Amino acid sequence: MIRPLQPDERFADRSEAGRALGAILAATYAEREDVVVLALPRGGVPVAFEVARALHAPLDVFVVRKLGVPGHEELAMGAIASGGVRVLNGEVVQTLLIPPDAIDRVAAGELNEVRRREREYRGSRPPAEVRGKVVILVDDGLATGSTMRAAAAALRAQGPAKIVVAVPVAAAETCDAFRAEVDEIVCVRTPEPFHAVGLWYEDFSQTSDEEVRDLLRRASDYAAAHAH
Repeated sequence: MIRPLQPDERFADRSEAGRALGAILAATYAEREDVVVLALPRGGVPVAFEVARALHAPLDVFVVRKLGVPGHEELAMGAIASGGVRVLNGEVVQTLLIPPDAIDRVAAGELNEVRRREREYRGSRPPAEVRGKVVILVDDGLATGSTMRAAAAALRAQGPAKIVVAVPVAAAETCDAFRAEVDEIVCVRTPEPFHAVGLWYEDFSQTSDEEVRDLLRRASDYAAAHAH
C-alpha cells in the first residue's frame, strides 16, 4: 500500500487525491453504518469529500486550533478542537511555568474561534456523532503531523471506537510515527525526499471557506438522498 513515489507522480489536485485515498479505504470501510469521515479544514475537506462519497459515509469538519504561549504565540503549549477538547504539552507548560488561568484565557479565545469556524462551515447542521464510531480523520497530507496529532488526541477524548488517520501523501517517518498513536494510518504515497505537502500536487491552491461550506452541504444532501 505504501511505496516510494516517483518524482513525476503528483496528484492533479485534492479531488484526485481523495479519490485515490477513497479507493484504498473502500475495501474495508465502504457501506458501513459505523463509519464517519472527519476533515481537517480547509485543505482536508476536498480530499475527505471524495473519501466520504466512496465510502457512502457522513462527512463533517474537525476544527483544531493551536494554543500559543502568552507573549510567544508562535510556540504551541497545546491545542483545542471541536467539542472543546483541550490537549496540553505538559513539558512546555511546566518548563515555562504557565499558570492555569493563563491557559484558560488562551483556550477560551481559541475555543470561540473553533465555534465560529464550525458555524461558518456547518451552518445549522448538527455535528457528526463520533462516540462508538470508526472515525476516519482526513487531511491533504502530513509533513510534521503536529495538527493531525492534536486532532487525534482531542478526538480520542470523545470516545470513538477506532481512529483511522488517512492522507494522500505524507513524509515516511511521520506516517510511521502515527502507527503508535492511532488505530490505523493510511498514507497513499510517501515520497522521498518529502520537503512539503504542496510539492506533491499539481494544483495546491488554497481551499476557500466557501468551498468548504459547499462541499459539506453537498455531502449532507448526498447522505440524505442515500439514507437507508
